[in-house]
Amino acid sequence: MKNKSLESIMKAIFVVSAMTSIVSIILICAFIFSGGIPFIKSYGLKNFLLGTQWKPSNSPPSYGILPMILGSLYITIGAMIIGIPIGVLTATYLAKFANKRLYRFLKPSINLMAGIPSIVYGFFALTVLVPLIRNLFGGTGMNIISASILLGVMILPTIIGISEAAIRAVPENYYEGSIALGASHERAIISVVLPAAKSGIISSIILGIGRAIGETMAVILVAGNQGRMPQTVTKGVRTLTTNIVMEMAYAADAHREALIGTAAVLFIFILIINGLFFIVKRRTLN
Repeated sequence: MKNKSLESIMKAIFVVSAMTSIVSIILICAFIFSGGIPFIKSYGLKNFLLGTQWKPSNSPPSYGILPMILGSLYITIGAMIIGIPIGVLTATYLAKFANKRLYRFLKPSINLMAGIPSIVYGFFALTVLVPLIRNLFGGTGMNIISASILLGVMILPTIIGISEAAIRAVPENYYEGSIALGASHERAIISVVLPAAKSGIISSIILGIGRAIGETMAVILVAGNQGRMPQTVTKGVRTLTTNIVMEMAYAADAHREALIGTAAVLFIFILIINGLFFIVKRRTLN
């Protein structure tokens, strides 16, 4: 009888915990969309998404977020160019090449990277990376290149961790069968094991994209935060997240609603990314 009561209490706790998460998501969606969609509708979806000027203090004000959308995309693409090859190759090395002694050192180090606060990454990039980029390319050093390198490093733990798990989940007989047919160790891994783990690797890349496009505090220190159309990779840009953080503290009326609309657009991007992750995951399970 006592065990049944305890089981009922624990079941109720689990249900409440699950419902709390669901209710929290619903409330966040309701707040963002109820505050952002009416403004987007009144200002015009085309004007808001494709407008090239963000000048809230002008008369009349301009609330075009295309420069921020492109800034987020360019920096995210740059981060993927840097992070994907390094992350996947590192995961392959950890899963199939590293000896146990070296693995015991590398794995905790990569896990430690995931626990470092983003602001610490930002300060490191500001004091080390930005001067280096400034010396190489001129300007202030706060630009797409700096932000892309920084985010490329920050997404490595996500890509490495999930990709390594996917590679280790490939049945060993795939590798052994390839070796039996005369393939070398490297060829068996590249030609057989990695293709078999591609669903998990793609999932890690999608989650890495979500991490990159949603990053704020680190990017705000090195991206230049210039609300204009991106010109070259050596010029500063502003992302969707930094646009919200920089102006929300003093925004009011239509300006504040425009920032909430920006958050709604960003939220939709994140939902699309998570949707892609679940689709890939479902294909993996099937």
